[in-house]
Order: sequence, then C-alpha cells, then structure tokens
Amino acid sequence: MTRTTAHNRISMNLMYFGTSCFNNHGATAIGGTILTGMDQGRIPADSDSYAKLLQRCVAMNALAEGKQLHAHITKTGFLADILLGNHLINLYAKCRNIHLARYMFDKMPRRDFISWTAIITGYAQNGQGEEALKLFVEMHREGFKPNQFTFPSVLKACASLLAIEQGKQVHYHAIRSGFEADIYVGNALVDMYAKCAHVDDARQVFDGMSERNVVSWNAMFAGYTQNEQSEEAIELFKQMHRECIEPDQFSFSSILSACADLEALNMGMLIHNGLIKTGLDFDIFAMNALIDMYAKCGMIEFARHLFDKMSKRDMVSWNATIAASVQYGEDMEALHLFQKMGPAGVKPNQFTISSILKACASAAALEEGKQVHSYIVKAGFEFDVYISGGLVDMYSKCECIESASNLFDRMLIRDLVSWNAMIAGYAQGGHAVAAVKLFDQILQLGMMPNQSTFSNLLRACAGLATLEQCEQVHSHIIKCGIELDIFMGNALVDAYSKCKSVENARQIFDHMSEIDVVTCTSMIAGYTQSGHGEKALDLSWKMHCKGMALDQFAFSSAINACAGLSALEQGKQFHAHVFKVGYESDVFAGNALINMYAKCGSIGDACQTFDRIPERDVVSWTAVIAGCAHHGRGCEALHLFEQMLQVGVKPNNITLISVLSACNHAGLVDEACLYFESMIRDHGIEPGLEHYACMVDILGRTGRVDEAERLVNEMPFEPNASVWGSLLAASRTHGNTEIGRRAAEHLFDLEPEGSGTHVLLANMYASAGRWEDVAKVRRMMKEGGIKKEPGCSWIEVKNTVHTFVVDDRSQPQVEEIYATLEGLMGQIEKVGYVPRTEFVLHDIQQNEKENLLYYHSEKLALAFGLISTCPGSPIRIMKNIRVCGDCHSAIKFISKIVDREIILRDTNRFHHFMNGLCSCGDYW
Repeated sequence: MTRTTAHNRISMNLMYFGTSCFNNHGATAIGGTILTGMDQGRIPADSDSYAKLLQRCVAMNALAEGKQLHAHITKTGFLADILLGNHLINLYAKCRNIHLARYMFDKMPRRDFISWTAIITGYAQNGQGEEALKLFVEMHREGFKPNQFTFPSVLKACASLLAIEQGKQVHYHAIRSGFEADIYVGNALVDMYAKCAHVDDARQVFDGMSERNVVSWNAMFAGYTQNEQSEEAIELFKQMHRECIEPDQFSFSSILSACADLEALNMGMLIHNGLIKTGLDFDIFAMNALIDMYAKCGMIEFARHLFDKMSKRDMVSWNATIAASVQYGEDMEALHLFQKMGPAGVKPNQFTISSILKACASAAALEEGKQVHSYIVKAGFEFDVYISGGLVDMYSKCECIESASNLFDRMLIRDLVSWNAMIAGYAQGGHAVAAVKLFDQILQLGMMPNQSTFSNLLRACAGLATLEQCEQVHSHIIKCGIELDIFMGNALVDAYSKCKSVENARQIFDHMSEIDVVTCTSMIAGYTQSGHGEKALDLSWKMHCKGMALDQFAFSSAINACAGLSALEQGKQFHAHVFKVGYESDVFAGNALINMYAKCGSIGDACQTFDRIPERDVVSWTAVIAGCAHHGRGCEALHLFEQMLQVGVKPNNITLISVLSACNHAGLVDEACLYFESMIRDHGIEPGLEHYACMVDILGRTGRVDEAERLVNEMPFEPNASVWGSLLAASRTHGNTEIGRRAAEHLFDLEPEGSGTHVLLANMYASAGRWEDVAKVRRMMKEGGIKKEPGCSWIEVKNTVHTFVVDDRSQPQVEEIYATLEGLMGQIEKVGYVPRTEFVLHDIQQNEKENLLYYHSEKLALAFGLISTCPGSPIRIMKNIRVCGDCHSAIKFISKIVDREIILRDTNRFHHFMNGLCSCGDYW
C-alpha cells in the first residue's frame, strides 16, 4: 500500500468518524475522541483534516468546539497555513463572533483573496456594512482582485447601508473585472438597487442578465413589493410563468405580499392554487404569506382556517394571525390566541406583545392588559421603547391615565411615538392642559413633532375650546412644514369647529385638495354647534348631490342641524336617506333622529324611532326621556326611566336632568325630590349645578319660592345665572317681589348686560302695579344701552322658514294673514275668549292693551300656517321666548275652531293644542 493510498484511507475514516461523532454525539466529540486520536497519532493531524473538521463546525454553528480546534491547530503548528486561517475567519464570522474573525484576519502572516472575501463577507453578514466597505477599499489598495464571491458580499453591505453611490461604484468595478455576467453578482446587483429604492436600475440589471435563476426573479419580486410597486411584481410573475420558470416558496411569498398590498383577492387565490399544485401549500414560509394575504383582503375567517390547519407554526404564523385579528376588531380572539401560544411552546416576542397591547387598548380590556404587563416584566421587555409606548397607550385607552403617566415618567428612553401616546391619552381623558404641557416639552427637547403629535394636540385644543391655543398649534404645523393632507386637514377642521371658529374651519376646508366624509362631518357639526344650521344643511345637500356617500356620523350631524332649526321637513328627508342606505337601526343615526323629531314637535315619530333601534345606549334613552319631558308627557318619561333601569342601562348626569325636567313640566314636585335624593344613593351621581337649577325651578313653579331660595343658599357651590334666573322667574309668577329683587341683584352682578334680568324684574314690578319701579328698571336699561330681545316666532312651510315679529307686516301675504287672524279672533270671542290684558305690562288704556295682544308673533305665524298648509295637517310654530298667557289662551280656542293640532315650542317646552286643550294642562 502506498503512502498516498494510506493517507487517503485515513482521511476517509476521519471524515466518516467525524461525521458519525457529530451526528450521534454532537459537536463535543471533536474535543474528545477526534482530537485525542490526533494526539495519539491514530488520526492524522494535517491541514486537510483540520479543514474538514472546521467545515463541520461551521455547518453545526459549533463555536466552542471551533475554538478547541483553533487551539489544537496552534499547538500543532498549522496556524500559519493560509487555508486554515481562511476557514477560521469563516467559522468565527458564521458563528457571529466578528471580533475573533477580525483578530484572526489581522494575525495572518499571509493572506489571499479568499481571506479578504471571508472577512468582508463576515462583516456584511453581521450587519457591519461600513467595515465591509472599508476592507473592500483596502483589499483593492493591497492589490488583491475581488472575485464572483467578493462582489455579492460588498453589494450586500451597500444594500444594508442604502449606500447607492458606493453600490454604483462597486457595479462599475464588477463590469471592469468582467463579473457583471456572473449570476451571483447579477442577483446581488438587483437586490442592492432594489433595497436602495432604485427599482428601474434593478430591472435594467435583471433584464440584462444572460442567465437567471429563481433567486434572480425573487430579488426582483422583493424589490417591487418593498418599493410599493405591487402591480409590476404581479406582471413580472406572469412573465416568469410564461418563461416556464418554476417558482419556489419565496417567489410565491413575495407575490402573495403584492396581492395583500393591492387587496387583489382573486390573484391571491390563483397563487394559492399554484402553491397546491407545486406541493408547497404546507411550506411554513408560504403559509404565513397566505395568512397575511387573506387577512388583508378581508378574509379573516379563512386566514384563521389556514392557521388552524397548519401542522407546524412559527412565530411569524402566530404574529400574523394575531395582528390580523386586531386589525379587524376581533380583539378577544387575539387575546385567546395569545393565551394559546405558551402551551404551544411558542414564546411571544416584541411584535406579539405590541399587537396584544393594541387589542387590550381597543377592547378596553384593563385586566387582560395588566396580565400582559406582568408578562412583559417577566420576559424583560419592560424597557423596550415600543412596548413601553404600547403600555402607555393601553392604560390611556382603558382610562387609567395615572398608570399611563407613571409608566411614561419611568421610561428611560422615549421616542416620538411614546410622547404621542401620552399626549393622546391626556387628550382622550379630558386632561387637555397636561397634553399641551407635554407638547411644550417636546419642543424644548428639540424633537420634531409629526402629524400624529399635532392630531392628538388638536384634539386637546378642541377639548379646551380655546381658539388661541388652536391657532398656535396651527402655526407650529406650518413652521414644521407638515403637509395639509386629508389627515391633518380633518384634524384642523374639527379643532376649529369645536373652538366655535367656523370661519377658520371653512377656510381650511376650502383649501384642502382632497376631502372625505370625515372632513364634511366635522364641518357640518361645526356649523350646527355654532348656530349656523342653514349652512350645515346647505353643505350636507351639496356633498350628497356630489355623490359623496355620507356615513351614520355625517347623517347624525345633518339631522342635528335640522333639530336646531326645527326644520322637520328637511329632517324627514334625511330620515328617508338614512333608511335608504340602511342606517336606520344604527344607534348614532337613531339617536339623532329621536332628538330631531322631539325638537321639531313630532314626539310620536321620536318614540317610534326609539322603538326601532335594536340596541339602545344611554343616549337613546336620555333623548326619548328628554323629548317626552319637553312635550309634557312627564309620567311617560318617568315610566321610560324605570324601564331603562330594568334593562340594565346605567343613567348619566344628563339622564337625571331629563328626569327632573319631566317632573318639572308635569308639576310632580314630590317625585322630583325623591329622584334628586336618590342620585348619589342609587346611581352614584353627584348632583351638579344643572340638577340644583332644576330643583329650584320645580319648587319655584309650584309656589314654594321660599324653599327654592333656601335651596339656592344651601347649594355646595356658587349658584350661576341659570339658578338665579329660575328663582327670579318664579318670584315674578307668584308675586314675591322681595325674593325676586334679591335674585335680580345677584343676576346683575353675574350678567350686568343681560336684558333678560331687567325684563323679568320690570315685569314682576308691573304685575304688582309698581310702575315707578318699572320705570326705574327701564331707565337703567336705557342708560346701560341694554335692549330687550325682541320676541319672534317662525314656521317652516315647504322647506322654507318664515319668521314673524309683533305687528309684522313684512310678509307678501300680509293682508290675507291679518284678515285671517282678525276673523279668528272674532270667532273665538264669540265662544268665550276674553283677552288677558294682565299680560300687557304697560301702563296704558284697556283697549290699547287688547290691540297689542291681537298681533303677537305667534298669532301671526299661526294665521300664516292656516292659509299655507293643507287642512287637517298639524301646524308647528317655534318661539324664541316664553309664550304669553293670552296667546296660550287664544290658541286653545283656535285649535277647537279650526279642528287642527297646533304645536308651539317656546323656550321652556312644547305645547300641543287640540280641541281647545293644551298638553301642558295650563302649567308652564
């Protein structure tokens, strides 16, 4: 046997023995059996043997055993061998110990181009692209020529750094070296250009490749999808199919990502069929892409079905399914999946936690959120800036603002997302001042706010309703160069609207290049809340005519505008549209309709709308209770309140105001006292200023003026003008001039320029015949430039509102109106009507008083309604002040003579006149 033959046999035995030891006993066999065999001479200690063993260490990522080999190589004197040096560099680089790799490289007495390629590749693979590029330059300077393996590593480094200029230089160098046509270099060039967002250059390289493999196609697919050119990716995939190139799981995954981006469900399903035909439908990589595609195309249930049938799932599978559940509002399903991860042997990572925190925030699942927080602490994620920001957001949305604030204060590092989450938390929780202070801190730290910062801050400004603050934020937006896109424009329109600056809101609205239904809803709501109902309706109809599909919130804002204007006919038209598009059962639109019908005098329609809402919230119940209360259906309102409690809906402070109002309008003073006393005991609601104002009004109206004053003096806070006004009105009604005078003095302090106080006081003195005091009050008004608000009434006929004042002769049908009214007055006098001249509070003759009463605005509006509407239809009139006693008496008689229902709304309530009676029972 020759020496060479013996050496080869020993080498083969070594290969077999080494492989067997690795397979059966793990890499530790190197440190034992093999190295011992080398020491004893049974196994040759030569360069080839060491090289093969180092390759095995690389394959098994066996760093510790590799170090033992390194020590043995040094001991046996083979360290100077350039081949072994290259293998050691490769070993340390692949085992992610780049410092040892560099140490080995620097200590090598001789290097070849493989040595340079190995260390450059090591740096590129370990994410240190800058070092890889420096070594590439040094390699060139040392006179070593790169090969087809060097260029891909250098191009990978350029891609990781997004260093397009250096990448182009490397490309030029590859051309000069003759390696451009190499398939590996070509693939690396496509990848580099794509990752640097130079997709056209990537495609040019791709098209110029004389030879392409599936990696080439995958690189181009990834380039298109990463640069949001999904349609081009799909077209290229079709070309791949035409050229009969067999795609792999990575090809399918990239194209599925493109389908997900475009929500191209049909194409995605074709790709799914392709996966099944090629037998890749069980590949975990492809399955994850399928789950993502179906979820983003809205097929969440099928995505979950795919997840459930996967025999093996990785972290991406769980994260994709959980994220999809959160995206589609299935927050509890996401939490259920999260709970199953542990038993399945999968440990959640930062991406899982981020999705689960969003689910807890969205579902306001505080207890589950706290459990996730506990896991975060145990897993050591507490100081991760993204997860900390998610915790702040979760606690904020679960209304635990103190916990959110404490977490935020403890964060060692805060990024802008964290600041935005805390500002949003403060804004949503009604802590607008704290939100503004945080914004000031952002500026002091030199951070640049983004759209999300300003959007949250504008929400805080809207909560404060301070125009100056809103304008300052707008100024910062301009200074920061934030584009006025639809997102930012909507936030500004909403903020200005809520600050009652509809002019500024409309200016933003008109300058927006693009508007959506949210923009229109904010602008309509702004007009409505600022008392510009006509403009709100005009904008609503314009948007509708332009083909914009209004949602339930837009319809609600428009319907609220109709309520403010008492525009019943237009309200009914919006109701028809709501019904047509299927929003009638929606709670937001339904609540607006209840409110509109109630405020337009059609309480029957309001109750019917309430009955048709399948799921009623506290706003629904409060709206119908308030409606019944203002229409004099006090007992019905109280019955509804008891029903509300029986079905488990918890009342709020506004509900209790409506309940007390129902008692007030029905004269149920004892019941009102019981409900007032039960607020804290039964409902946990502390009576506020408005509740006390209701009680003062209730006691005062029933003649218990002394008790009403005592309640005012015993209130736990300072009475406002509304409270004193109720006491003054009661004093005037029941002739208690002394208490009325005291109430007026307080009102003069609170509202020195308010005409209502002066008028009430003068009327009280006039009712008591104290004309000198009346003259004194009127003199005060004249000297102070205070003018009484003129009484006016209006009526809607054929979508047009007609307004009347006392003795109004501005209407085109003036002669017919007056003739009709005079005829009516003559008829009712024959059946018992007597002018109630005590309501003319002027020191004039009796006949003059009667003439003044004849032409009050509500009588003129009624006469116009009779000549302008169909016989038998209800007549609805609105008045801006309290209806006078004489008009109330006259309209009762008229309702019987004309056999029509007459509905009159004044500042206090609705009056339904029919057959000579009024729904208020003459108590108002």
